[in-house]
Amino acid sequence: MDFQIPKKVERIDEDIQRNELKYHHKRVAVTKEFTFDAAHHLHCYEGKCKSLHGHTYKLVITISGYVDNIGLTIDFGEIKQIFKEEIDLKLDHRYLNEVLPNMNTTAENMIVWIWEQLEKRLKTHYHERGTRIEELKLYETPTSYATLKREWMEND
Repeated sequence: MDFQIPKKVERIDEDIQRNELKYHHKRVAVTKEFTFDAAHHLHCYEGKCKSLHGHTYKLVITISGYVDNIGLTIDFGEIKQIFKEEIDLKLDHRYLNEVLPNMNTTAENMIVWIWEQLEKRLKTHYHERGTRIEELKLYETPTSYATLKREWMEND
C-alpha cells in the first residue's frame, strides 16, 4: 500500500457540507475505560477480603444513543466529566465502606450503585438523544470483574 500525504485538508462548507456530517440515524454505543483506587473490606466473608485492603478498580462504561447533527452520540470528554463528577470524586482514594450507602462493598453491589449514579446524570442532561447506559464492567483485579447490562436492570 502506498502512503501519501494529503494534498488538501478537507474544509467545512467547501469540501463537505454541514448537513453531511450526520451520516445515519442508527443507535450507536461508545465505550470508555477509567480507573480509581479505593480501600474496603467485606462483612460476613471468610477469606482475604475480610481484612481491610485496596484495589485499583477499572470501570468500563458503554453508553448508546443517536448521533447529533455532527455525528456524535456523546463526546468522550463528556463521559470523562460525568465519571469524574459522579464516581471518581466520590470513590477515588476513599474507604468504600464509609462513602457508599450501607452495603457490603462487593463488586456486584458497587456496580449497581455506579449504574444508578450514571443513569441519573444521563437522564437529567442527555435524554434528548436517547442516551443511555448499555453495559458496565467493574474490574476489582485485572482478571476479576462484575458485569451489568441494560436488559438486566430493566427486567428485574
